[in-house]
Amino acid sequence: MNVGVNLDDTIVAIATPPGRGGIGIVRLAGSRAIEIAGPLLRLRHELEPGRAVFGEVVELEPTTTDMEEVKVLTPAINSAARIGHSLEPVQGKRIDEVVVIFFAKPHSYTTDDVIEISTHGSPVVLRRVVELCVAGGARLAEPGEFTMRAFLHGRIDLTQAEAVRDLIDSQTLYQAKVAAQQLGGALSRRLQPMKQKLVELIAVLEAGIDFAEDDVSVMADATILDHIAAVGAPLEQLRASFAYGKIVHEGLTLAIVGRPNVGKSSLFNRLVERERAIVTATPGTTRDLVSETVAIGGIPVKLVDTAGIRQAMDEAESIGIRKSMEALADADLVLVVVDASQEITAQDRELLAQAEGRPAIVVENKSDLRAGAAPAQANNELEWGTRLSVGTSALTGEGIAELRDAILRHVGGEIGAKAESGFLTNVRHEGLIKDSLAALGAAQTAVSGKIPHEMLLLDLYSALRPLDAITGATTTDDILNLIFSTFCIGK
Repeated sequence: MNVGVNLDDTIVAIATPPGRGGIGIVRLAGSRAIEIAGPLLRLRHELEPGRAVFGEVVELEPTTTDMEEVKVLTPAINSAARIGHSLEPVQGKRIDEVVVIFFAKPHSYTTDDVIEISTHGSPVVLRRVVELCVAGGARLAEPGEFTMRAFLHGRIDLTQAEAVRDLIDSQTLYQAKVAAQQLGGALSRRLQPMKQKLVELIAVLEAGIDFAEDDVSVMADATILDHIAAVGAPLEQLRASFAYGKIVHEGLTLAIVGRPNVGKSSLFNRLVERERAIVTATPGTTRDLVSETVAIGGIPVKLVDTAGIRQAMDEAESIGIRKSMEALADADLVLVVVDASQEITAQDRELLAQAEGRPAIVVENKSDLRAGAAPAQANNELEWGTRLSVGTSALTGEGIAELRDAILRHVGGEIGAKAESGFLTNVRHEGLIKDSLAALGAAQTAVSGKIPHEMLLLDLYSALRPLDAITGATTTDDILNLIFSTFCIGK
């Protein structure tokens, strides 16, 4: 997306995904949308804002012999912003039956006049409608240009614009709900009180400098520090929410590791809820990594089933075990699976040691066989230390729900329950919050060091600018280009 493109142009794009489908939509936005679309449409009723009208899209031809005269709507906007109509006879061959919706400015997504033409979902038909619009004077839209116009025209702020992309990219319903909250301005609303307090502090200090001769009182150092802390504390809480928000946005990689025949693949199949991995009684069946992405509590979780870790019997198994260790090192969370019916082995201890320092849950599988091995299990539990352990039976399904809950507790902690208040899911936002906190820290140091208020204000403005950049108030064209270039064309 190039911010330098002419925003006065009328733009057109296919707004539905590539491929064939029941319905496809061509979106046309700009001051000439009605003028360009009019000759292509013959409608059953006059076009009105917010009303769906059935009709046909036609392709005009140079000859009119033996062609039926039809009426096509070519409305214009009068000074009262109401639609006047002139009906002119137009002739042409029908391309498709369509439903047309007109959104009059400023009550549209972009705040321009917008026309959406819904055709049958044939790529050929959709491309032809776009070609006819371009021939009529429209320009092909850049990626994200419709949303860019909504942002530049003040209809949404930048956090909401980025939420549009996140909503489109959602893989789970929970991700979609979070993106919808951001689209509704949840993050902006959470930031607003912090920005307001910071602006108020800046205003008081500016007044103290500008009107020093009039004896305008200036805050005491302790009061200034209290005001800075009142901004910094909630800002730090917001920054901390990124640990959860990043997982919500990007998902989680979970590696299932253990020695052979402890039930790793059976557990993997239970979590995936289908027979995805091969399960046999023969040790070493799994030779390569098997992965599948599932939703656990709305979080996309990439499950990785690994080869049983033991002394390799051949080269293929050796490669599989090496990949298992790499998966353990790369995973966001590790499930260390042990056999609940047996004493813990040296291989189990080695795996637990290798998982030391990494987020890990001990899964005591085969709990359905535990009744005859209670003493052994009691000894095993001493080995877990502070690690969370969950008893499961991949055979019967016992404990699987508890395991999913344990995974979610690792992911969300206390932050997940506060999701409705707005949290960080975007690495750009987290970087800007860090910059703001660093500037506030510098301001606190300046106050403690008795630095003149003129210099202190530089730090406070440095803390304010990143907050403005999150919502787009001070964002450069380069940043906007980077953000909107990741959008799909037609949005």
